[in-house]
Amino acid sequence: MHETKSALIAGIDHFVLTVRSLEATCGFYQRVLGLRRLDEPNRPTALLFGSQKINLHEVGRTFEPKAKAPTPGFGDFCLVAAKPLAEVQASLEANGVAIEVGPVERIGAQGRMMSVYFRDPDDNLVEVSEYLD
Repeated sequence: MHETKSALIAGIDHFVLTVRSLEATCGFYQRVLGLRRLDEPNRPTALLFGSQKINLHEVGRTFEPKAKAPTPGFGDFCLVAAKPLAEVQASLEANGVAIEVGPVERIGAQGRMMSVYFRDPDDNLVEVSEYLD
């Protein structure tokens, strides 16, 4: 019998995206998803939501330490909606953002959810989901 070990990790604080343009990326996430931009001296620009954030490293202006080969467009992540998914879809439509897939049912970390997938200005794949249960 295998002994179950409890996880040493409780959640995600932040992740980093390498982007071509801070202005284009921040404008997109602020306008489309309502994230809040935070600029602090000698720190990466951040996009805040809930109790998490996305740190942004602009190509040629990265911070140490960093991924071995930071490249725009390599992100593929899921964000949990704070409002009904229909409101997210309406914001995407109003801002001319094409939904690539969805709404479609998926299984997330906490169970069944409905998701839509779209691309940000760097072609990162962004999934926004609403839990069903």
